[in-house]
Amino acid sequence: MAVEAAGAASAELVIGWCIFGLLLLAILAFCWIYVRKYQSQRESEVISTITAIFSLAIALITSALLPVDIFLVSYMKNQNGTFKDWANANVSRQIEDTVLYGYYTLYSVILFCVFLWIPFVYFYYEEKDDDDTNKCTQIKTALKYTLGFAVICTLLLLVGAFVPLSVPSDRNSTEWEKVKFLFEELGSSHGLAALSFSISSLTLIGMLAAITYTAYGMSALPLNLIKGTRSAAYERLENTEDIEEVEQHIQTIKSKSKDGRPLSARDKRALKQYEERLRTLKKRERHLEFIENSWWTKFCGALRPLKIMWGIFFILVALLFVISLFLSNLDKALHSAGIDSGFIIFGANLSNPLNMLLPVLQTVFPLDYILITIIIMYFIFTSMAGIRNIGIWFFWIRLYKIRRGRTRPQALLFLCMILLLIVLHTSYMIYSLAPQYVMYGSQNYLIESNITSDDHKGNSTLPVPKRCDADAPEDQCTVTRTYLFLHKFWFFSAAYYFGNWAFLVVFLIGLIVSCCKGKKSVIEGADEDSDLSDDEPSVYSV
Repeated sequence: MAVEAAGAASAELVIGWCIFGLLLLAILAFCWIYVRKYQSQRESEVISTITAIFSLAIALITSALLPVDIFLVSYMKNQNGTFKDWANANVSRQIEDTVLYGYYTLYSVILFCVFLWIPFVYFYYEEKDDDDTNKCTQIKTALKYTLGFAVICTLLLLVGAFVPLSVPSDRNSTEWEKVKFLFEELGSSHGLAALSFSISSLTLIGMLAAITYTAYGMSALPLNLIKGTRSAAYERLENTEDIEEVEQHIQTIKSKSKDGRPLSARDKRALKQYEERLRTLKKRERHLEFIENSWWTKFCGALRPLKIMWGIFFILVALLFVISLFLSNLDKALHSAGIDSGFIIFGANLSNPLNMLLPVLQTVFPLDYILITIIIMYFIFTSMAGIRNIGIWFFWIRLYKIRRGRTRPQALLFLCMILLLIVLHTSYMIYSLAPQYVMYGSQNYLIESNITSDDHKGNSTLPVPKRCDADAPEDQCTVTRTYLFLHKFWFFSAAYYFGNWAFLVVFLIGLIVSCCKGKKSVIEGADEDSDLSDDEPSVYSV
């Protein structure tokens, strides 16, 4: 029986990993379509395209590992609190190590992308914009700037490796003994602290990106779907009126020189501006005419009710997320051990909607994992929407705009790097919403409960299942590998706590701004671009 149970369990695990493999293929297909959709057709480069697709895929694969991690630790135990027949100590350790090595691999690849690959490709194409430089000069310059990022990465790894998480038991130990103790700590953690510190530092930057882009995207994406875009016919009518008005101004200025008198410098400047404006309006007229007569516009018009439904669904998910995050943060403010512990709280004194919903969904496999996956993917898609709406800024300087079919290679690399950083912060956001679930999944453990028996006129003990929490014995409940990476350093947890409050404030501001803004132009970014292409325009923004 034990052999049959082990075989059945192995078969289910194989099926699970096959599903995960299909998910990876779907992620790669999505990344290819997404990058090709936004990259500029005139400036597309093979290396930048491959880098963008690979980086975006790594971001999505890393986010998909969280529900897998939770599923595996939950799958090893029965609902009555006992381990399954096949889940002995060796098997459990193998599963934990597999997930841990998965995190090691993905996080190492993220460090490689953020500090080496993406900077090199970015600076390589920055130098390529200068026509006087050759290939060797481009590579040398790119390597020179990339070396600075490599130094930063090395420093983060070294600091993380030797930050003492515990102190030597002997306070009178010599300096050499203290150094030896640090190396022993490094060896016992297998580099986990070094990698965790580096990833936590990037997660801190990802938190700032999430506050800037994701918080706004969570309000902008659903409201844009609900409001839709302006009518192409109405925009053409407005554009025609603008053309007539500009032509009248041009005729008025030219009429001043009919008798042979030269125009004043002021009139020449005004005439040049009006002629430039007229060219832009005529290009816009051609774009609007193409969009109005395209089949895609008619198809999107037929899907308008579906877009409204999606918008309502997304705003409900956003409200669920925001209310749960507010109550979770409020619980930490009232019941945590304070800033010195990183505002860590075990269990939940204030229930939030997500924390209440997940235990209910756990009774029907795999609804809870589906919900976690939906929240993670929603978090990523709203981040993409926020980056598209806001653009890429360096403080008050706008560096790049993300536009369908017209995004430069450097902008795509920036987009993928930002998404990589935001995905790192996603795990902590999910932990903030449901800490106990992220730590232990649906695991139960057995406790001895005293029961009074009338027959024997005394007390007897009976094992009763209880949900795994911080008080559970270590050999009875397996902690997810995600949690180990999240809470190695208390000061990062404290920073994430205050970042959650900032996230809520920016979401409310973004919600107000999105409600006050009118409908978007049917030509995405047309109001900001004076360099509308004469090529066939893209209509997929309708």
